[in-house]
Amino acid sequence: MARENTKSGARTLLMSVLMSAPGPLVVGLGLLAGRSATQIADFVRRSSELLAIIMSFVVYKLTTRDGSCDEKHKALLERRSNAFVGAMMCLGGAFMIALAFMSDNADKGNVIPGLSIALMGVIANTLFWRKYTRLNKQEPNTILAVQARLYRAKSLVDTCVTIALLSVAIAPGSSASAWLDFIGSIIVASYLVWCGIRTIWETRGSAT
Repeated sequence: MARENTKSGARTLLMSVLMSAPGPLVVGLGLLAGRSATQIADFVRRSSELLAIIMSFVVYKLTTRDGSCDEKHKALLERRSNAFVGAMMCLGGAFMIALAFMSDNADKGNVIPGLSIALMGVIANTLFWRKYTRLNKQEPNTILAVQARLYRAKSLVDTCVTIALLSVAIAPGSSASAWLDFIGSIIVASYLVWCGIRTIWETRGSAT
């Protein structure tokens, strides 16, 4: 049973990598047509999260491979992986706050590509959040626990991004859409930074 759960965890992490990989590319290409602060912030966020998920996948494979990794080394790798995930959350959030305040109120262009990705992200990330939560309950693992937190953040953030970009798409020139775009970026960034700090703090605590 434990081995099957481990395989399921590895498959879920691999699927997370494969499904997250197109996000930065599609949103990045969308930036050629759109200049929404939320869309730019979303590109930075997705890129940093992709790096974090890849790191988690590699470390999970190393630490669960046929019992070849001793407990001390496993704990060290897991702490470093989770700290990296937390750092990527903080980095993405901090960069997004800077972009939100530097953005002007000019025409935002076409935000449909970013809106489409965000809407699909709400569905996919909610499913991954539930999957990682279930896997971690069946066989507790710090990497899976942090992934559950990451995907909870991703699902809530994508909901916020969807609302902000939808307002820009419906009323691109209005002051209301400009404010929602700005506020959307700040909410996305703040939540990511909070989750990142919490993850790093818990990682430091587990090392003592």
